[in-house]
Amino acid sequence: MISAQTLSGIADTFGTPVFVYESDVLTQRAADLRDLGDGELEVFFSLKSNPNASIVAALRQNGVRAEVCSLAELRTAELAGHQPQDIIFLGPGKTDRELRACVTTGVYAVVVESFDELARLDALAKSMGCVQDVMLRVNPELSTSGSRLSMAGKPRQFGIDESQLRELSALPEYKGVRVMGVQAYLGTRILDADVVLQHTRYILRMAEELAVQFGFDLDAVDVGGGLGVPYFEGEQSIDLFAIHEPMRQLLRGFRGRHSQTRLILEAGRFLVAESGHYVTRVVSTKSSKGRRFAICDGGTNHHMAAVGIGSFVKRNFPLRSCAAGAVDNWTLTGPLCTPNDTIGSKVSLSGIEVGACVVVDASGAYGPTASPGRFLSHGFPAEVLLVDGEAVLIRRRETVEDILSGQILFTSTTKKEERHVA
Repeated sequence: MISAQTLSGIADTFGTPVFVYESDVLTQRAADLRDLGDGELEVFFSLKSNPNASIVAALRQNGVRAEVCSLAELRTAELAGHQPQDIIFLGPGKTDRELRACVTTGVYAVVVESFDELARLDALAKSMGCVQDVMLRVNPELSTSGSRLSMAGKPRQFGIDESQLRELSALPEYKGVRVMGVQAYLGTRILDADVVLQHTRYILRMAEELAVQFGFDLDAVDVGGGLGVPYFEGEQSIDLFAIHEPMRQLLRGFRGRHSQTRLILEAGRFLVAESGHYVTRVVSTKSSKGRRFAICDGGTNHHMAAVGIGSFVKRNFPLRSCAAGAVDNWTLTGPLCTPNDTIGSKVSLSGIEVGACVVVDASGAYGPTASPGRFLSHGFPAEVLLVDGEAVLIRRRETVEDILSGQILFTSTTKKEERHVA
């Protein structure tokens, strides 16, 4: 792990708050997933976890493809050098504009989430004189333990219920789309490797059965992903080595029956979380009713995940100080006018004083991308990639001018001809 001294130096150079990512960790995580599939699984990076183009490009250089969920993410994947055959597009709320962009770009597959979406895409592609390949996203009947958030086995906005598909004798006739695969995603933040194996086995079997039922070519099966990383005390890293041999046997058995099928594994958090570090600086300290507070220049506006988004129980992400000195218990907060802006509660840290830097580790996933960066108009932080010991700026800090640039001032004296701005 990158040292606190190095992070403090980067903070001095680029200012705070700042996200710092380690490229060698990205390389190692990509290798871990290649080893899991023994070359049979193609890894697709979920850009929603970190859509920085330089991160996407670094993963692409390590053989990782792209899974996108918006037009901006699609363009980011292209900017990072991905070819259309290595991009899939999924998500429950695709607009017609996004679907047209998929067809025009020629993405490998659109993962359709409902019969309505399938019909819309069919009509759009026909009107464009094209046929778009699609995978059916299935909401499986299987509901498992072992994931921090189950994505199947209950009513969801994602996918078509497996039970609905099982009741059909045939899919409607389509001219603008070609059903050629199945995708399913059963859970997220999985730390039990046996659960990953169980999910993969279920999805492969289900995909085979649906392909026979509806008579389509099984060109691709996306077994989802959801591999987690340990954030909190008591959690352990997922032991992928423990399932290497049974996973290899499972995939080779499937490959023996479907030699040309593309096998896809999605990964977001697992690839990027432990590569990232959020560095923020103490701007004020105080005591209140016996508790010591350190107020920092960044908090939930940049790193909502670290303060418990999606969790019933708020627990501290791994935290460390960049300064030596006396050790005390501190509650770390950000600059926002809400008591929810708490980075860490009652954390034992050294050298906390005005000007000291604090690091939130395991921060490479769902930082700026899942945070209210414009709350109180502080703007989004800088992002830095550490490559072979060199710190490179990969996103500049958002300025006040950036925040104001999209606004159009209207007052009672605004001329009528100035009111209608495209």
